[in-house]
Amino acid sequence: MEKTFSRDRLIIFGRYPIPGNTKTRLIPVLGPVGAANLQRHLTEKTLDIATSFAAENNVTIECCFEGGSFQKIYRWLGPLPVLTFQRGGDLGRRMRDALFDALNGGRKRSVLLGTDIPGLTVEILKNAFDALLENDVVLGPSTDGGYWLIGMKRPIDLFQKIEWGSSRVLEQTLTQAKRLGLSCAVLKSLSDVDTPEDLIKWRPQKKSPEAFLTVVIPALNEEKYIGQAVSSAIAPDVEVIVADGGSKDRTFHRAKSLGASVIRTPPGRARQQNLGAAAATGENLLFLHADTLLPEGFAIQVFEILMSQMTVLGAFRFKTDFSHPLMHLVEWMTRLRSECLRLPYGDQALFMTKATFERIGGFPEVPIGEDLLLVRLLTTREKAQVVISGNAAITSGRRWERMGPFRTTWINQLILSGMALGINLKTLSRLYRKAF
Repeated sequence: MEKTFSRDRLIIFGRYPIPGNTKTRLIPVLGPVGAANLQRHLTEKTLDIATSFAAENNVTIECCFEGGSFQKIYRWLGPLPVLTFQRGGDLGRRMRDALFDALNGGRKRSVLLGTDIPGLTVEILKNAFDALLENDVVLGPSTDGGYWLIGMKRPIDLFQKIEWGSSRVLEQTLTQAKRLGLSCAVLKSLSDVDTPEDLIKWRPQKKSPEAFLTVVIPALNEEKYIGQAVSSAIAPDVEVIVADGGSKDRTFHRAKSLGASVIRTPPGRARQQNLGAAAATGENLLFLHADTLLPEGFAIQVFEILMSQMTVLGAFRFKTDFSHPLMHLVEWMTRLRSECLRLPYGDQALFMTKATFERIGGFPEVPIGEDLLLVRLLTTREKAQVVISGNAAITSGRRWERMGPFRTTWINQLILSGMALGINLKTLSRLYRKAF
């Protein structure tokens, strides 16, 4: 609902980013999640510019989206002045409905624009509204023959018999305006980002697009398990880095042969993960233990969870490949701890934005419990949500199988209790390694 009534309306006409359904022509270059992530960032940038313009010019913003829901869009963008959803029909019919609804609702000037124009500025939006003081229609032409903005002062149907998606959209619209005897202002041409060629023109300095997500796998003598871990993490939108802490077996070569980037690091899981993160090009980071498998479609789940402005950390549900009656209890207790106490551990594949990871200084470089300390840092310093995916990362049950579920769980709890009591972490690390 609007708190104040403004006679002018700026309609942001966009789509809720859904991997596989958004920016489809960029999927061969960016992958389905990367393409959706680009749409997300372009939309956020458009909204930021529109918000600055609206605040200075007493204009009400309406976000008119295709896809998503009120709840999903609120999680993503926060509260909006006006949120509506596009009705059915082709592109022209949907734009017509959005503009006509605003104008028939008492708006004096209504301007509609897309969300994939990197060159948009506050000044350009002001020029569009100013143009309607003396013209019936304003158009913002795109370099591909379409237009990225259309505005009018009264309901005028310029959306019939247009070859939407072709290079003749602007020409045909101007022809209709002329036939109707309308005065039409044309702004300067801007480029949208729909194709790989558009991407290169927009960011010529970037020889290859950055990954949406980097999976960092610390490893030491894990040749038996590293292959499956790397294979589970390989995806079009994902960079995989194995931080090898000096393996004496074939861990390094096995990981490299499967397509992972492998870096040599000093031993110590915290340090290995920090160095892997430093080498990452992805916008987001996921830390995967070498004996753990990610679920199918994990990158989409990471994207959806990190869409929320309030989410600082995500993880997957805990599960092992060891079949034993007591393991169901272990998994249930872990789920309770993760969701109720907001304390997922490293074997649940922790993920966050790279900016968040760098802001808190990475993993504390301690001999044991670095995952617990990182999570505590995030939840106390950032004061935001921790979200656990409904899907599970499958961890090897080798420890539980070798030592037994009861004894393994008991040792883990002793270590956690020792940390809570402030016992020296080097002492706890020695006890842990001796026990296992």
